[in-house]
Amino acid sequence: MPLSQTSFEPNAACPLDGVRVIDMSRLVSGNMVSLQLADFGAEVIKIEDPKRGDPLRAWQTNGISVHWKVYSRNKRSVGLSLREARGRELLLELIGISQVLIENFRPGTLEAMGLGPDILHRRNPGLIILRVSGWGQDGPYRDRPGFGTLVESMSGYASRTGFPDREPALPPTALADMVAGLYGAFATMVALRQVETRGGAGQVIDLPLLDPLFSFIATEAAIHRLTGTVRERTGSRSETTSPRNVFRTKDGRYIGISASIQAMAERLFRAIGREEMIADPRFRTNSDRVKNAEACEAPIVAFIGARTLAENMEIFERAEVTAAPVYDIDQFMADPHVIARDILVDVPDGETGRLPMHNVIPRLSATPGRLRRPAPKLGEHTAEILGSLGLDAAEIEELAREGIIRIEGEPA
Repeated sequence: MPLSQTSFEPNAACPLDGVRVIDMSRLVSGNMVSLQLADFGAEVIKIEDPKRGDPLRAWQTNGISVHWKVYSRNKRSVGLSLREARGRELLLELIGISQVLIENFRPGTLEAMGLGPDILHRRNPGLIILRVSGWGQDGPYRDRPGFGTLVESMSGYASRTGFPDREPALPPTALADMVAGLYGAFATMVALRQVETRGGAGQVIDLPLLDPLFSFIATEAAIHRLTGTVRERTGSRSETTSPRNVFRTKDGRYIGISASIQAMAERLFRAIGREEMIADPRFRTNSDRVKNAEACEAPIVAFIGARTLAENMEIFERAEVTAAPVYDIDQFMADPHVIARDILVDVPDGETGRLPMHNVIPRLSATPGRLRRPAPKLGEHTAEILGSLGLDAAEIEELAREGIIRIEGEPA
């Protein structure tokens, strides 16, 4: 069954209609913030270097800027050089009629450009300024480069990921950036609420990549204080529940199992024909099973390894065991649940014909988000948006000739 084909709905009403966001960020974290806002109707204006654009455009597969197309949908692009005084003046004009500014320069860069929060708030007292960085706007590491990989390494996340006999594992995705992006979107909505209900004063949001990612493993600090130990990596096992792991099937596939409550563990033991394990003192409680995880898993490994993925899943579904196949992306895309819920949709694309991407998340029953426009070409909306500031066609053409702006259609 194919994915649902959908079209962009440029005129669809959305709950954040009327909120204008200036996004000066580059790469992933800021784009993740503005994606959440854009998906629910905010007018997100990407301010891009007129020569190169957002570096996310350079993350390509077979010559296609896939990351840009997925994470910059629903946004608009203005090619504007902030190295030029006139470019900064135009930016200030846009900021004056916006509610949110997103930036992820190294701390101090905005101030060096003459665009510090004090200046921006003089221009627009209600402005919400979201400042994304690796380590935060203060502290001894504020001036260090702040890529997500460095944060994933230093936060403790990598040291907890992987197997004890191997090196720590970094996530294959921009995890720190994505996590910070979701926190940033939430913080922006909190700040917007404050402006709307309590007097209209804006504020600065200090959003490092480090703090949000650490929150995902925040119990490590309390556990270390209580035990005085540094826990080893455990692969796919859990230190808090058992049995929980990934198990190989007869046909070379894998199943993930999390029997994390007592009733589920007992159900699993019955499903594999080992009901006696329920009364075994090594496995009687969750704490017992965690202490004896390898012995607990041995009969599960044998049972699953003797059967194909399909055979195992039929048994576990019938017994209502919490098990799921470990999917590759092609299997995920073909799954009937994924298709039925339109988790992925096929959208029109000017380069590839159609392109699959995730749908708007989450679903709201009364005020849903929409896919309203594809990711913009570099400078696609420059003339339109500068025209809304009162610049006429001649002024816009002159700025383009001077290299201060880029109008879509010009050679890169």
